[in-house]
Amino acid sequence: FIVVVAVNSTLLTINAGDYIFYTDWAWTSFVVFSISQSTMLAVGAIYYMLFTGVPGTATYYATIMTIYTWVAKGAWFALGYPMDFVTVPIWIPSAMLLDLTYWATRRNKHAAIIIGGTLIGLSLPMFNMINLLLIRDPLEVAFKYPRPTLPPYMTPIEPQVGKFYNSPVALGSGAGAVLTVPIAALGAKLNTW
Repeated sequence: FIVVVAVNSTLLTINAGDYIFYTDWAWTSFVVFSISQSTMLAVGAIYYMLFTGVPGTATYYATIMTIYTWVAKGAWFALGYPMDFVTVPIWIPSAMLLDLTYWATRRNKHAAIIIGGTLIGLSLPMFNMINLLLIRDPLEVAFKYPRPTLPPYMTPIEPQVGKFYNSPVALGSGAGAVLTVPIAALGAKLNTW
């Protein structure tokens, strides 16, 4: 049963939105990615962690997804795309915050959902924004190495810079933090049924 939960939760998370940051539209998809991934990381990790009752399970769960994504990155690289074409998302530090919350509150599942879920929603967009800042210019990669299956609505656009109210980080972290807690609570409720 543990294996089934781990595999299915991981598949849910990596299919929530586009789990790989394709560099050619990374900035365009940042808000959608932040909402879907912070929500699914919280739901999957809390479900898995509460099932085992062991702090550290969320980090293990995030590590599984990270390995999956590196395999996908390697597959694109084998097809002739540059290493910067796919950016591996940063799940592990946010999952560690969830584990730390669960451990620090003496395995209180409600605290894990409320505090840990909020920490995931706030931290995951920040970690991934830093991650994206360390790669080559996305537009350069987009036009030099286009994906043959890129839909028209995902065509790369120049991001707005210097306007915080229109910032992907502000939108992603705010929406992620707000949506993560109630959805994680629902996941835990379903776990008790």
